Amino acid sequence: MSTRATPPRYFNPARDLLAMAICMTTAAPAFADDNGGTTQPLPSGTLELGATEITSSYMGSTTEGSNSYTTGAMSTATKLPLTMRETPQAVTVITRQRMDDQAMTSINDVVNATPGLFLNFSGGPGRQKYTARGFDVDNLMYDSIPSGYNGVSVGAQPNLAMFDRVEIVRGATGLVTGAGNPSAAINLVRKRPLDEQKVTLTGAVGSWDDYRGEVDASSPLNDSGTLRGRVVTSYRDANSFIDKAEEDHGLFYAITEADLSEDTTLSLGFSHQKDKTNYFWGSSMVGVDGRHLNLSRSYNPGSDWENKDQEINTVFAELRQRLVNDWNLQVNANYSEQNALFSGSYQTRKADNSLTRTVYQASYDENQAGVDAFASGPFEAFGRTHELVVGASKRIYDMTTHNYNPYDANWPINAGKPDFVHTNNKREVTTQDGVYVTTRLSLADPLKLILGGRLDWYDYDNRDGDGDYKVTRNLTRYAGLIYDLDDHHSVYVSYSDIFTPQTSKDLTGNPVKPIVGKNYEVGIKGAYLDGALNASVALFRVDQENRAVKLPKNPSCLQTDCYEASGEIRSQGIDFELQGALTENWQVGGGYTYARTHTVKDAANPQKVNKQFDTDTPEHLFKLTTRYQFQGPLEKLRVGGNVSWQSRMYNDIALADGSKYRLQQGGYAVTDLMAGYQVNPHLDLQLNANNIFDRTYYSSISNSVSYGGDNYGSPRNMMLTAKYSF
Repeated sequence: MSTRATPPRYFNPARDLLAMAICMTTAAPAFADDNGGTTQPLPSGTLELGATEITSSYMGSTTEGSNSYTTGAMSTATKLPLTMRETPQAVTVITRQRMDDQAMTSINDVVNATPGLFLNFSGGPGRQKYTARGFDVDNLMYDSIPSGYNGVSVGAQPNLAMFDRVEIVRGATGLVTGAGNPSAAINLVRKRPLDEQKVTLTGAVGSWDDYRGEVDASSPLNDSGTLRGRVVTSYRDANSFIDKAEEDHGLFYAITEADLSEDTTLSLGFSHQKDKTNYFWGSSMVGVDGRHLNLSRSYNPGSDWENKDQEINTVFAELRQRLVNDWNLQVNANYSEQNALFSGSYQTRKADNSLTRTVYQASYDENQAGVDAFASGPFEAFGRTHELVVGASKRIYDMTTHNYNPYDANWPINAGKPDFVHTNNKREVTTQDGVYVTTRLSLADPLKLILGGRLDWYDYDNRDGDGDYKVTRNLTRYAGLIYDLDDHHSVYVSYSDIFTPQTSKDLTGNPVKPIVGKNYEVGIKGAYLDGALNASVALFRVDQENRAVKLPKNPSCLQTDCYEASGEIRSQGIDFELQGALTENWQVGGGYTYARTHTVKDAANPQKVNKQFDTDTPEHLFKLTTRYQFQGPLEKLRVGGNVSWQSRMYNDIALADGSKYRLQQGGYAVTDLMAGYQVNPHLDLQLNANNIFDRTYYSSISNSVSYGGDNYGSPRNMMLTAKYSF
């Protein structure tokens, strides 16, 4: 006989089954899980077990080894360890299993697979931007610590070999990130040491001489298992469908975790990532008439001497401490240094329609530091139990840019590498301090209210010129109301906001007040199979207000140009998503997003009002991933695939005669397939075939005849992966 027990909110099978087996008669204390959450105690009393097998499919936070496309709890939205159903915003998790099934290697692959996110190469083939709900993502998070991201300059692509999962929250996320755009929070959660010894060797070979090797080793480091360690190394050497394009990616990641006592756990880690490519900036031109030139997909508009070389070293630490009365303290710290050298060019067209090049070189020293400390736990009020999080954080972003000459827009099209000479440096330091509080109030058994607030002190210091500014005590607000309709469905309404400081100055010479992004959302969520399957539908509206608008010439203006905070952009649409298990053997992850982003106010350019804000971002996105594990005689075989579709993109390009030509990439779909075979308990083989119908399409398009912007998507390609574990 098999009886399914209803699990407590954070169910730990090993502990709780053992507790029941010895007929526990007193309540056990709650304790912190591996992700900073809490495991709730069993109720007092005696439970006698007969010939009964108690099982649970309730998901944990860690996704490695779960074979699932969803997770049990995530705290990226509010700092509270909530399930997806309990979180009053649109959320997605890209699990370790999903990364492996789709042979993902970088954050670009995650963005490309995540509903509602758009991977934008308008800045060049190696200068990617991430867009959600019409706005660029300008923060990545590592174990919930925000890190500034600028894809068109030094933005690196984090190597996925060191991560357990990626949690994404769409909309304004100022409660957890502080300053930023109302787009999305992308939180990369690192792998942790395993309780048992395990080594996994991975080798992969793909189209265009794409080779990758990886070693992942984890083990207890003492007999008691209180000291654990893990090391991940990875190297990839790849060519491309683009002529002469090459890239190399190297990673070393190490983490040690120590139980200093029954109540204290300390983690220390280090990662070193080195990336190099010779194809990152220049994109293909369009004709003088604004039309695509329809060049070969292998055409390389760059020069042989171009190079983008990045090296990132990161140290991080985490301390988790159990306190009295089921409270917990967690402190996370992260410090990274990135050194980058960019030497590149892009083709340009002069007024006489002749082609030339713009050449450029710069090196960057980017240092980022972050610390976040918070206490969380339950409290009693009005006869009910509620939850509270109180914390503080600090971020420092220190960027030094080393400039070189020539920065020349008239370099001969076929000339060699310029003799770059260092000219000057520019250093910018941004500091952000914040304090925050979040609470989840149990108003009634089916009704929960989440309230949050954050105060930020933001300081920008231009060390080599003027333009310094401060934002003092900026208030960020969060509110969400969730009502449980039944055991599986909840409806919610939420509000969240975020601020973005501006450098533009008003008539008095002071910086224009910060942009505020406000996210309004209402939706319904469902959780099935004890949380193994999650579904959601959301309607949203995002208003980005106070955008700086240039004022007419005014003698009172104390500088060349003056601005006022009067511009407004609005994004509104709908989000559908399904992620998790349809059956025990069938996983699915996907969704559809419609987001229309348009200008609401622009005093300087009233003709833009009610017009689409960013036309080379599609309004419709559909993404679906699935995997099926056969049973019976074919139980070693699994199959899967992905389908992604997006609506058209376009740009109205100004021509020399004063007219405009609408350049566009029509809507298109790309289909991928996967098949895997478990040869034995140790060896697994997998074949991924991408763009199987060899669809020709542009992943980004030009917006001018003066410089390139057309980038092709990858043609049909394959990757064979062998994984050996022991």
